[in-house]
Amino acid sequence: MKNSFYDLNHSDLEMVLNQNDLNQSAAAILFNWHYKKKQNAQCCEKISKGSLAFFQHNFDFSLPEIDTVHESKDRTVKFLFKLNDHHKIETVLIPFHNKYSICLSSQVGCAMNCSFCFTGRQGLKRSLTTSEIVGQFLEAWRWLAKNRPGEERILNIVFMGQGEPLHNFDAVKKACEIFLSKHGTSIGVQKITVSTVGYLPGLKRWRREMPGVNLALSLHSPFAAKRNDLIPINKIYPLEEVLACIDTIPLNKKQFITYEYLLIKDFNDSPDDAEKLGTILAEKSAYINLIPFNSFPGAHYKRPELEKIGKFKEVLDTFKIPTLIRSAKGDDVLAACGQLNSKN
Repeated sequence: MKNSFYDLNHSDLEMVLNQNDLNQSAAAILFNWHYKKKQNAQCCEKISKGSLAFFQHNFDFSLPEIDTVHESKDRTVKFLFKLNDHHKIETVLIPFHNKYSICLSSQVGCAMNCSFCFTGRQGLKRSLTTSEIVGQFLEAWRWLAKNRPGEERILNIVFMGQGEPLHNFDAVKKACEIFLSKHGTSIGVQKITVSTVGYLPGLKRWRREMPGVNLALSLHSPFAAKRNDLIPINKIYPLEEVLACIDTIPLNKKQFITYEYLLIKDFNDSPDDAEKLGTILAEKSAYINLIPFNSFPGAHYKRPELEKIGKFKEVLDTFKIPTLIRSAKGDDVLAACGQLNSKN
């Protein structure tokens, strides 16, 4: 079985060329062709016939196949991708001002079993390869080019789809390197965000290994008992240890850690919850996203009323922490935060 071309970052590609006595300059040309121009391998005209024949003979250029597309009334697009082993994953394009953010999945299902997340209900089937991660981006771009011509501008990437990204650290890291490559998509570090529920083994690797992309922590409660209910691995990797580890991660100028807080009616939406949250984040380079709960089939949580959401933010504002209430997009097609589930 051939290896996927899309599992190679630029350095890997140069190494392959060098080891096979081929011109290393072909690496930049191939990256430009596949990631910037987003073209098919067989059409590349600027490398030697020998190099082209080598890659066609030794590498697979297939990508995940779009199985189903759901378009929301707000123009959010949810893709169901079919993988080579017939597993399926979901990916979401989120529109803003005729541009898009893409929410990528990193695993088939998820092992974290968070109670607020529809994905957690399907369990973990396996982690995605790098090619399956970058393939979501490329195929979504091609869908836009065909179906919404002139709008194929995906400017932000968030690893907030199915799976715990840091539980699949190596593939996610390499995907980030491919997205960041100046020879390819050239997406800036400030435009890529990797989210985690606090998977400490991955966070400990972040400082040494992850390129300087943004980090988001799904915090959801500052109180241990409540966070244990929402995020079971909090019992293994307590919030205090997670926050201490995050504090060691170097930040670029004007870079913040985003703390995501899911607001659940009569559970974690009181002024006391807000006061405690503000207290633990007050001295940090923090940005808070408040996410009113998005319901899904079988969910027993509910979304708070707008007035209560506003009062929660008012408490946080007293701590001078930048806070945004995130509006739901695509919830009519189960494409909003926490609603993804590709189980057949």
